[in-house]
Amino acid sequence: MRAVVVGVGSNLGAREASIRCAGALLDARDGIEVRDLSAIYETEPLGPPQPHYLNAAFRLQTALSPPELLHVLLRTERRLGRHRVPDERWGPRSVDLDLLWDERGPYESSVLRVPHPELVNRSFALAPLLDVAPELDEAFGA
Repeated sequence: MRAVVVGVGSNLGAREASIRCAGALLDARDGIEVRDLSAIYETEPLGPPQPHYLNAAFRLQTALSPPELLHVLLRTERRLGRHRVPDERWGPRSVDLDLLWDERGPYESSVLRVPHPELVNRSFALAPLLDVAPELDEAFGA
């Protein structure tokens, strides 16, 4: 088992309920244990006009590889009503789950890059990450 941090955001429907439900669904999975939830922040959206987001982060313990965890995150999004639209960036969503950090270090494939290359420029993801992983302040903090 190793520590990872997953960012979560929602700007449609019952935003806080979606965040908490995502955590419960992840915690119920074999090979995943939710250890902590950050503060929940209300943030301005990127991209086109849309409702404000609630953003947070979960600190998990997991035995899953990054691709396996990505599969679980995408399935969890679908269970919570997210329908990804090809070529749509920064649109509104019921829930968005992103693997922000992995204790094993950087990971890169054609579909996943950890940590996200823009993480240090995205306070909506960085602040929650540092809430649940304060030891990363030197690496990612401002």
